[in-house]
Amino acid sequence: MMRVGVALLALGLGGCVIANETRVVSGARAAIERQYATPTAFYSKHIVIPPGYATIRLPGIVPDAQASGAFGDTEAQSESVFAKIAAALRDAGASEADVVAMTVYLVAPASGGAMDFDGMMRAYGRHYGSDAQPNRPVRSTVQVAGLVRPGMLVEIEVTAAVPANHK
Repeated sequence: MMRVGVALLALGLGGCVIANETRVVSGARAAIERQYATPTAFYSKHIVIPPGYATIRLPGIVPDAQASGAFGDTEAQSESVFAKIAAALRDAGASEADVVAMTVYLVAPASGGAMDFDGMMRAYGRHYGSDAQPNRPVRSTVQVAGLVRPGMLVEIEVTAAVPANHK
């Protein structure tokens, strides 16, 4: 009976490859467990935060206007937002490596009708899943009709997890 259950479980997974990777946060008794569908996946399949961690929630972060007053394309706006997220996390005693969850809101540029996911991903890849910072959060990306100001194409919310006594 047990063999049948294992076989059915294997069939149910449909060939899913799971790469389990545990990263230890300095000074913590237990590690945050990050699991990826594949070793090169752009986001985590799931993350387990053990007891003894505090969460830091950042509100929706939007891009700064450029000198011209415009916000730029999706990639430029995403880069601006990721830089602001990194600064806000530093102020809270955390870093991009501590981000465990992210929600990305993208507006379609006026010309195309579809969000520029690739533009956001180019900026994302410079901050998450790189050799310098390999951690990747669980992430949702959603196309929305608009944001608080005309011309804004990107808003991102993040949650980070750090040891409760991190400061």
